[in-house]
Amino acid sequence: MSLAGKHIAITGANGGLGCAAVEQALAQGARVAMLDIEVNEQLFANHDAVHRYAVDLCDEAATRACFESLGPVDALLNIAGGFDMGTPVHETTDEQMASMFRINVTTMRNAVAAAVPAMLKQGQGAVVNVGALGAQQGAADMGAYIASKSSVMRLTESMSEELKDRGVRVNAVLPSVIDTPANRQAMPDAEFDRWVAPRDLAAVMLFLCSDAASAVHGALIPVKNRV
Repeated sequence: MSLAGKHIAITGANGGLGCAAVEQALAQGARVAMLDIEVNEQLFANHDAVHRYAVDLCDEAATRACFESLGPVDALLNIAGGFDMGTPVHETTDEQMASMFRINVTTMRNAVAAAVPAMLKQGQGAVVNVGALGAQQGAADMGAYIASKSSVMRLTESMSEELKDRGVRVNAVLPSVIDTPANRQAMPDAEFDRWVAPRDLAAVMLFLCSDAASAVHGALIPVKNRV
């Protein structure tokens, strides 16, 4: 599989999964636009094929301006997002619900609104979103998070139906818990070897960006450790 010559935008690029995706995309010959809330100049400092952009993806106008400055992209990885264990649904506040939708749904919607029109003009592109394996069903004290990730999954399927005949492929990965420092800190007693490694999840996402996945549309792909 090769991504040579492709221009890939990665949101949430400063995080564990984002960095894994950037590293693998560069190794496969892609140019990468790293998007995050702030620029980290130390990340991939020696790579000429990396450009960094600070953007608040919850701000629609700022997101459009950012994508205009980086130019058309061949693929968009919507990694920006977050998790909050939350409270029982009957105790969940409007702000808790809104917060999960802002970071998981609004960020994705603003990014695709900014990136997809250029993909349509060039007649090709790929969007890869991040749902959640746990959002395939409800779970106690996770209502707001699951509702937001379920929305990402349904929007992925809807976008695929809208765009698949126009040259743009839209898919999503459904990871189990991702093995990141933040998750280890939040769940210190968990069995880390049962979590999915960022490099493994990134590999699936980048496959979906490649020409090898040209026949994959609207897929929600579970990614988890076999343990």
